[in-house]
Amino acid sequence: MNKKLINWSFYIFLLSVFAVSAGIFSLFTGSAEIPFGKIFSLLFTRENTTEYSIIFDIRLPRIILGFAAGSALSLSGVILQGMFRNPLVEPYTLGISGGAALGVCLNIIFKINKMAGFWTLPFSGFIGAGLIIFCLYLLSSKKGIVKIHDLLLYGIMVSFISSSLLMFLMAVSRSEDLQKIIFWMMGSLDETNWDLIYLMALVSFLGLVISYFYSADLNAFVLGEEDARHLGIDTEKVKKYLFLLTSILVGACVSIAGTIGFVGLVIPHLVRLIAGRDFRIVLVSSYLAGGAFLILCDTLARTVISPLELPVGVITGIIGGGLFIYVFAGMQRTE
Repeated sequence: MNKKLINWSFYIFLLSVFAVSAGIFSLFTGSAEIPFGKIFSLLFTRENTTEYSIIFDIRLPRIILGFAAGSALSLSGVILQGMFRNPLVEPYTLGISGGAALGVCLNIIFKINKMAGFWTLPFSGFIGAGLIIFCLYLLSSKKGIVKIHDLLLYGIMVSFISSSLLMFLMAVSRSEDLQKIIFWMMGSLDETNWDLIYLMALVSFLGLVISYFYSADLNAFVLGEEDARHLGIDTEKVKKYLFLLTSILVGACVSIAGTIGFVGLVIPHLVRLIAGRDFRIVLVSSYLAGGAFLILCDTLARTVISPLELPVGVITGIIGGGLFIYVFAGMQRTE
């Protein structure tokens, strides 16, 4: 077995242990103190008690959703940064999250989810993200070739427009809808519907599997599109498929957990510093690290001012932004 494969296996093992440890730590941590041994007895006896409800009906769904949403956002950041060859690109930069947010916001205002079912929430988020991607693709493509630089500029403008439209919808919405929209926009993992949680976990895992098939293409994109084409890669087709994959990941995540920033920006940077720049290891490592990071952020959000709860987007913004500044300042000093 070569040295690179041994190192990659070691990184994945460490991150897997980190993710499992984050989940176990979150399961034990909260305003209600439950002893370690009590959890195992509840697992086997399945007693219908308050402690059982806290562990398996409140904390466990948040942990699973946190891992799925964090890993999906992190994967999206890795894919977009790889395609654009720009370290500052993430779903929010391109307006994809804004599009998904608009879709869900309209769903809430027109009460579509109450009339047609909760499945319309992730569907509307996906439609919103997909429409933004489609518009960006049309605006930035000429003769079937997508100009990455144009796409980034259009994406930033679309992001501003999406934010303005969201504020407009909030200004004209009724007070009960406004409260839901504001709380959802700040990000929350307080979702108890297991069908939505399973859907997010499935989308996230399939996103990892599909994106891994494009890891060699993303490695070639680092050299530039022209060189990637010379290596035999159909760059236009790859860009289309990866845009579609990113819109599905972000649309599902935003519609279920709200807008949670900085995960897709910070985690890929930290992973590249540790595991290198090969997308075969960066994709898997970011998947595990992003999930663990959001679990820990959510644990902090629901305990720091207990019994009240902070939106998880506030915590990811503070910690993610602080980590990014610390890492970037360290890199500047070493250069």
